[in-house]
Amino acid sequence: MKAVILGGTSGMGRAIAQRLVERGDSVFLMGMESSDLARSAADLEARHPSHAKCGFAVCDLEYPAGFAAALVSADEALGEFDTVIVTAAMFASQEALEADVELARRLVTVNYANTVVFCEHARKLLLARGGGRLTVFSSVAGDRGRKPVGIYGSSKAGLSVYLEALDHKYHAENLRVLCVKPGFVKTGMTAGLKPPPFAGTAEGVAKDVVRAMDEGKPLIYAPKIWALVMLVIRMLPRFVMRKIGF
Repeated sequence: MKAVILGGTSGMGRAIAQRLVERGDSVFLMGMESSDLARSAADLEARHPSHAKCGFAVCDLEYPAGFAAALVSADEALGEFDTVIVTAAMFASQEALEADVELARRLVTVNYANTVVFCEHARKLLLARGGGRLTVFSSVAGDRGRKPVGIYGSSKAGLSVYLEALDHKYHAENLRVLCVKPGFVKTGMTAGLKPPPFAGTAEGVAKDVVRAMDEGKPLIYAPKIWALVMLVIRMLPRFVMRKIGF
């Protein structure tokens, strides 16, 4: 693989980058802060000194004007990438989003509209060279309207529908779209929240995601137990959902 990872400096994106480099794939990192990117790239190079230099570019999902240039930089560094992985997103609690309309606007714009725009740039480049892989992190929060994650979940619901449509439309053109739906994963984003008994780790999710990309799967839940959890949640009638706090 020649993989571009947006969100590759922390959490699940960082774990995926490490796993890819360990097995000999080429990686180009994208993120919000140049200092974080430089440290992460240097760390990958230090862990695997025989591997090619790890390139990076600043790319912030709040600023779509920079998407095209960042992807061009990745293309030049990798000699045409064949894989794009998007783990970056914005998160805030339901309480914070309800209290701050501007924060809510920013979150739904980043997680849906701007992520779609970034994917469209990537899709066009990949299709122009005969296809490739587009792996994007959505969330189990988008599977059902739930009290604790109503606004965040709605942004991820839209993203999941978009990714499924891409898979349907461009599968025959060799574009392999993978929608990743993490449940609760112990990362910096979830710090301070009480984890459920089946909480996952970034390393465990990375292992599942890389395997799913290799196998050409269109959808995975990570950890896998969340597929069963959300199956049950999707089947609950509305009057039950009104009563429970999940």
